Amino acid sequence: MALYKATLMHGARDAEGVHMFEAPEDLMSQTPVRIMRTFMAWIDAHAGIGHVDFELNAAMKNKDGAVVTALGSLIFHETDEQPFI
Repeated sequence: MALYKATLMHGARDAEGVHMFEAPEDLMSQTPVRIMRTFMAWIDAHAGIGHVDFELNAAMKNKDGAVVTALGSLIFHETDEQPFI
């Protein structure tokens, strides 16, 4: 397992969080969507706020494949949707 860093910013909660998470060594060789799924599964399991779902509108990796930028909506408690980057 390798350690990765993610910065998540989202809407009405005025939240910006830096999260360190463990994932397979080859995570960054995956598609941006798979990388986001892995990170969001970690958030769901470790955030301590109940189930967090998401809708992904766009995801891309930079040229060297080390940074993923994603845009979408976080869905809390099935009804509270907030945009995220």
